[in-house]
Amino acid sequence: MKKGEIYEGVIEKVDFPNKGIVITDGQKVTVKNGMPGQKVRFMINKKRSGRAEGRLLEVLEKSPLETREPVCSIFPECGGCMYQTMSYENQLKMKECQVRELLDGALNGTDYQWEGIHGSPIEFRYRNKMEFSFGDAYKDGPLTLGLHKKGSTYDVLTADDCQLVHEDMTKILTCVHEYFLKRNVSYYKKMQHTGYLRHLLLRRGVTTGEILVHVITTSQEEHDLESLKEELLALPLEGKIVGIMHIINDSLSDVVQSDETRILYGQDFFYETLLGLRFKISTFSFFQPNSLAAEVLYSIVREYIGDTKDKVVFDLYSGTGTIAQMLSPVAKKVIGVEIIEEAVEAAKENAQLNGLHNCEFIAGDVLKVIDSIEEKPDYIVLDPPRDGINPKALEKIIRYNVPQMVYISCKPTSLARDLEVLQARGYEVKKICCVDMFPSTFHVETVCLLSKKAQ
Repeated sequence: MKKGEIYEGVIEKVDFPNKGIVITDGQKVTVKNGMPGQKVRFMINKKRSGRAEGRLLEVLEKSPLETREPVCSIFPECGGCMYQTMSYENQLKMKECQVRELLDGALNGTDYQWEGIHGSPIEFRYRNKMEFSFGDAYKDGPLTLGLHKKGSTYDVLTADDCQLVHEDMTKILTCVHEYFLKRNVSYYKKMQHTGYLRHLLLRRGVTTGEILVHVITTSQEEHDLESLKEELLALPLEGKIVGIMHIINDSLSDVVQSDETRILYGQDFFYETLLGLRFKISTFSFFQPNSLAAEVLYSIVREYIGDTKDKVVFDLYSGTGTIAQMLSPVAKKVIGVEIIEEAVEAAKENAQLNGLHNCEFIAGDVLKVIDSIEEKPDYIVLDPPRDGINPKALEKIIRYNVPQMVYISCKPTSLARDLEVLQARGYEVKKICCVDMFPSTFHVETVCLLSKKAQ
């Protein structure tokens, strides 16, 4: 088996994240972007140390699990959601098996209570935030606005019937796309670093219907966006646009960020409600992208952490302070630590908005900040970014010796690594469950309750 050779085979299983396993000529090959049971053609693109990776070229035969028709026009070319032709029940089963296999391997036969997987209350149109890219679907083609082709850094497919977002977002996308298409406005080319249009960022409160629209461009050209604003405000929407922003971003990296933000209309924030609490969310504030599934997730966290009366709780990697505020009414004090300053300011404002006076939020890196906190925690909640916890920070967290921790993870491979360390340092896993925040995709959240072993 050599690089560049083409093979065929059946995907026997899919490991997290989205790694299809094909056995060909007695050799195990990892082929991404497929689903169990598909017969595929693939090209070997990596081969080292007995491991082989293949790039999917074509699905030759559908999987028996593909029992539904595609729900959008750009499946399967789009990299946005892989599993929409699989029943939701089977998606949940697959994700549950992936996480269990990973964690059982990391925990080395340790006995713990597995509590299954909780599905999202809605399977489609669940996202409250979406970043769309400007580009073209093929070299020098007409302007597109949507999502990248599967496995492509450059080709962009117009997502004018994406089922992950509310119809209001689709109407806004279509309006913005047609506006710039008619005017023949250029898009930013990442290799040449030239062009104007970069991204369209939309945020919409699922419970409030309030919408923020952000058009992200470079400063290389000047266009009057007044008539675009008028067209957007005239759209017949179920919700309501409360803010339209023009964000200037001249960064070379392909990320949504702001060098300058111009408010074309309204305000730069919207409101969302979760479990009876109200949250003010600004352009770059982190907030769980699936509001209704977030309620499921946070209810489980509250249940796992149990009785916090007269206790001090640390909420580390606290984002906009959602978890801290959920726990605040039943705790003596909650201290949140978050590295993104804008998120910390939002957390403080949200705590005030909800009349919560026993929350404190500190901006900074967990690794450095926890040394300066005078209070000692009785419980710790961990909700780190995708790559998990810095090993040095994890050592400091362990030294608090708290009787219980709840660890929320959006990447089970990172969780598995950190659990090995926690287990070796005297913590035992009591309960684990999953919450599917992202139907039709390979992502899944995992919640884990840990207790300090008796000495």
